[in-house]
Amino acid sequence: MDPLLPDPSTADSGSDLSPSSSGKRAATPTAEESPWEFWRSVLITLAIALGIRQFLVEARYIPSGSMLPGLQLQDRLLVEKLSYRNRLPRRGEIVVFHAPQHFDPVLLSQGGGAGPLQCLLVNLPLIGSLPGLEQPACDAFIKRVVGLPGEQVVVDPRGRVSIDGKPLVEPYVRNTCRVDAQGLGPCRTLNVLVPPGHIIVLGDNRGNSWDSRFWPGGPLLPRKEIIGRAFYRFYPFSTMGSLGPTSSSDR
Repeated sequence: MDPLLPDPSTADSGSDLSPSSSGKRAATPTAEESPWEFWRSVLITLAIALGIRQFLVEARYIPSGSMLPGLQLQDRLLVEKLSYRNRLPRRGEIVVFHAPQHFDPVLLSQGGGAGPLQCLLVNLPLIGSLPGLEQPACDAFIKRVVGLPGEQVVVDPRGRVSIDGKPLVEPYVRNTCRVDAQGLGPCRTLNVLVPPGHIIVLGDNRGNSWDSRFWPGGPLLPRKEIIGRAFYRFYPFSTMGSLGPTSSSDR
């Protein structure tokens, strides 16, 4: 932000007071500060803050239980937006992405979708909480990467994952889906070959997560819909730390 400095055109020789012709000291008139100087500083500050948030890093909080137990409700995370410009997501990384209403073809045909300007307003602090501005397509989801391009990804009724026929060890998954005596339950299964430019994402809380298994238009998350990588939890302080990949077959 530009500092507020005196206008050089109105500065005197270094004294706030100068002698008058009668020998008495009189105050020198000072020019009033232009309102534009204040608002210019405010606008510059806002532009810098929004630029950092849009292109570099932003803070997010966890509003649901889909990533339990690793991420608790109201956890505060930092999401960086630079890594995926130069590389693909890696298995085990936690990604933040646009809501399925933003890209799922079935949901779009049902009236989903939103323009960039609308989503910009919705995601502004304070403004986005105003009544009538809510838009599901402008929401952000947080899930974990389990399937990468070129892989055959299978998810069974319990939510357990296999990659190219090999079970994926996921120590972060504690809550699997319930099944009956026949091995059937409420969670959907997957068996898909992931094409280029897409990934498969699941919530750690497999029994309570609306993820790739449930999207009506298909299980694939386009890479272009990824907002960034959640890499650090900064609150609560008792669990503060890095959120790196933790699966047994990171790539």
